[in-house]
Amino acid sequence: MGGRLDGKVAVITGGASGIGRATAELFVAEGAKVVAGDISDDLGAELADSCGDSLTYQHADITVEADIEALVATAVDRYGKLDVMFNNAGAGGDPASIQDITQEGADRTLRLLATSVILGHRYAARQFVRQGTGGSIVSTSSVAGLQGGQSSLGYTAAKHAVVGIVREATAQLAPLGIRSNAVAPGITMTAIMGGSFGIPRERDDEFKTFLARALADKQPIGRVGQPGDVANAVLFLASDESEWITGVVLPVDGGQTAISMGGWLAAAAQAGEDFLSA
Repeated sequence: MGGRLDGKVAVITGGASGIGRATAELFVAEGAKVVAGDISDDLGAELADSCGDSLTYQHADITVEADIEALVATAVDRYGKLDVMFNNAGAGGDPASIQDITQEGADRTLRLLATSVILGHRYAARQFVRQGTGGSIVSTSSVAGLQGGQSSLGYTAAKHAVVGIVREATAQLAPLGIRSNAVAPGITMTAIMGGSFGIPRERDDEFKTFLARALADKQPIGRVGQPGDVANAVLFLASDESEWITGVVLPVDGGQTAISMGGWLAAAAQAGEDFLSA
């Protein structure tokens, strides 16, 4: 199937690599015009070259409000309107524990992963209202936004905040024809994985291949996620196929969160058998 985004214009933050890049390439293949923002300018330039006139790359630091506003302005100036906002950019944030995290570390992580999503909603919603067309906002949360024990304190708190943003945005924006949804990726092979372990960038691909093999049997579906898996979910939420869906946080995790209690239940069942046979 092609052309699912024919005539639509999208802004994607964090568009130069990982989930953002996979989504940008998929959107272009499905007929959209895309403005991709990132701080990795070399990768962004490569992406723009590969996509031609259908994609504009723009340097954007999502911790700077003006940069988010400028992405929306560029979409309107270059392509005439905005239909989709994908709040995707992010990083691991402060890895400190709850006993060690500082106010500065907590503030920096929340600004990067949660405040940026609020501002993405703000500027996209204003443009949608100005156009009178409605629109779709998609944001990247995480399985760490659905349960504890999946990541650091700062990242977990921020990704839980994204869920709250989506729900409140639905309450305020749905009557205006503006939808807000999120994806919650599980273990996905992006640059964040290597960065979380302190892996040098030049060994990132090697590490992701190693990690994918090591974690495959820990996933219900038998493999880890790839950026394209998440991009496909974002495409659905951005397209008119999901026009009656808003306020949803969609796990894209190979079943990881669905059976998070599976180990406990299996252990309990075994304990019951052991007790009865004693």
